Amino acid sequence: MADAYAGRRERLREHCSAAGSDAALITRPANVRYLTGCAPCGATLLLTRDRALLALPDDLPPDDTGEHLIAPEVTQVPVPAGADTALAAADAAARLRVTALAVEEHDLTVSRHRAVAGTAKGVRLAELGPVVESLRVVKDEHEIGDLRIAAEIADQALGELLESILVGRTERHLAMELERRMIDHGADRAAFPVSVGTGSHSGQPAHQPTDRRVEEGDFLTVVLGAQYRGYRVSTARTFVIGAAPAPWQVELHRLVFRAQRAGREALGPGVEQCVPDRAARQLLEAAGYTEASPHPVGHGIGLEIREAPRLGPSDMGKLDSRVPVTVGPGVHIPGKGGVRIEDTLVVRPLEEGGPELLTITTKELLAL
Repeated sequence: MADAYAGRRERLREHCSAAGSDAALITRPANVRYLTGCAPCGATLLLTRDRALLALPDDLPPDDTGEHLIAPEVTQVPVPAGADTALAAADAAARLRVTALAVEEHDLTVSRHRAVAGTAKGVRLAELGPVVESLRVVKDEHEIGDLRIAAEIADQALGELLESILVGRTERHLAMELERRMIDHGADRAAFPVSVGTGSHSGQPAHQPTDRRVEEGDFLTVVLGAQYRGYRVSTARTFVIGAAPAPWQVELHRLVFRAQRAGREALGPGVEQCVPDRAARQLLEAAGYTEASPHPVGHGIGLEIREAPRLGPSDMGKLDSRVPVTVGPGVHIPGKGGVRIEDTLVVRPLEEGGPELLTITTKELLAL
């Protein structure tokens, strides 16, 4: 992994050099982690042509810094508790006689940007832009390996829940149990707050769990994801509570299942980002389900739960190989409920077997 981090930093150095900057100040937590292995803890990275200085709060327990991952060529600079690590790194840039410092203006507040400028005396600040985010889009096999483990953890937690008694339990209780199970199986934490929706709440894209209890005949939609070594996955499944789903539930689930499959099968290197969305959306709209404000069918995923690329109806960029994405269409009928099915996949060419499915819990309409 040390070589992987070093390669990433070298690519950033090359970009900065081409843009006329001799150093970069990295403050966005996911970007710091991508370049150093340091877990998000308020750290700032100063990357010059020949050095990598990581400014860290000095009151962190060792386990919170990710020291086991930080390469030896990254020099750790302790910063007093409560002090801004970006200012410490900016001061180091001035002392190292940096002339042009590229900063992540999209991450810094106005006041923090002014403070950095005031600290880095004699240093010209330039806009770095989302360069590191662009580097992060295509994953290496180390990153994909971590995503696979995160997916296995999420699948295992969901599978265990489905084997337990659900009737009478609340959405909130089930969500808390899923988060606990993922941590028990080795996750850093849940990738995002788990969503459990039953009955009329099912199928909603961002439902906050309530104290509503699971009842016979309900649709049950679960949206969850695990985080492992910083990398996150997302998955959604919809089941029915009871021995025999109603005909409308069977029909709606079959429709969303077909739409999700169409979106997955449309993935591939060189494919425009809008194509998976259109493939899924055409089936839903043909059945009469049209969104007033269309939500993208999916998005990139990795160190953050939402990354580039976005898979929306108007996104025209093209997909690359080894890009992890989600594909998760859904339908919600107000007052009645709905279905959402989502997977995390890695874009692969056909000669490598096509899209690699990471989340493998069954998508069948199980009666629990």
